[in-house]
Amino acid sequence: MKIGSFFSLVKFSHTIFALPFAMLGFFIALHHDGMASIRFKELGLILLCMVTARNAAMAFNRWADRFIDLKNKRTATREIPSGVISPNAAFLFILVNSVVFMGSAWFLNSLCFYLSPLALFIVLGYSYTKRFSWLCHVFLGLGLSLAPVDAYIAVTGHFDLLPILYGVAVIAWVAGFDVLYALQDIEFDKSENLYSIPSKFGINKAMIISSFLHFICACCILTCAWFLYLDYGLQDWMWLGTAGFLFLLFYQHWVIRNHQLDRINLAFFTTNGVASVFLSLMTILDFYL
Repeated sequence: MKIGSFFSLVKFSHTIFALPFAMLGFFIALHHDGMASIRFKELGLILLCMVTARNAAMAFNRWADRFIDLKNKRTATREIPSGVISPNAAFLFILVNSVVFMGSAWFLNSLCFYLSPLALFIVLGYSYTKRFSWLCHVFLGLGLSLAPVDAYIAVTGHFDLLPILYGVAVIAWVAGFDVLYALQDIEFDKSENLYSIPSKFGINKAMIISSFLHFICACCILTCAWFLYLDYGLQDWMWLGTAGFLFLLFYQHWVIRNHQLDRINLAFFTTNGVASVFLSLMTILDFYL
C-alpha cells in the first residue's frame, strides 16, 4: 500500500474546506490578545490537529461505510472496497491519527486537550448518522465547525462569540453543499434505507433546503464581518473577501440549476474550496494592512 493511497482515502485535498476557517480563528485570536506577530508553535500544532482529526474522521467514514460503498457503483472503486487498502490498515491509520491529534491538543493547552475526545466523538460519529437521521448533513457541518472555534481556543484558552459565529456559518455552509452532493446518491440511499435530505424530500425540496441553509450561512458571515469591522477595524480587504464568499455561495446553486447534476463536482469542490480560501486570505490580509 502506497502513501498516496492513504491521501486518496481521506481525500486530503478536501482539507481546503475547514482549514481556512481554522486560520481565521487563529488570526482573530492573535489580534484579540493584541499580538501582531505569528506564534508559530501554536500555528504548527493547530495545523497538525486539523490534519490528523480530519484524517481520522475521513478514514473512519470510509471504514464504516466499506460494505455500503461496495454496493454503490459510484463508490465501489474507493480504496477499501476495491482492496487497495485493507480494513485493518485503515483502522490502524485512524488510531494513529487520533492519538497524534490528542497529543497535539495536549501541547496546546489543557482546555484543548479536555475537549479533544468530544471533538473526536463528533467527527467520527458523523459516519453513522446517515443510518438513522436525514440531519446527517448538519452533523457533518458540526464536525467542520470546530475548526475556527478550536483554533481560537488553542491561542486564547477560552471561548468567544466571534469564532462561534463562524462555527455556525460553517455548519450551515457545509450542510448546504453536502445536501447538493448527496443528490448523486438519491436512488441508492432509498434502496439501502439510508437517510439524507434528498432521499427524504426529493430533489426540488432538497435544493430549496440547501438554499435556505446557505442563506443562514450568508447571514452569519455578514454578522461576523460586521463584528470584524467594529472590533478590529477591518474594512476593504475583509469586505472584499466576504463579498467573494457570498457570490460563490450563490454561484454553486446557479451551476446546478435545472438539475444539472453532472456539474456537482464543480459546485461542491471547486467553488467551495475557492470561497473558503478567498474569505480567509482577504480577512487575514486586512489584519496586517
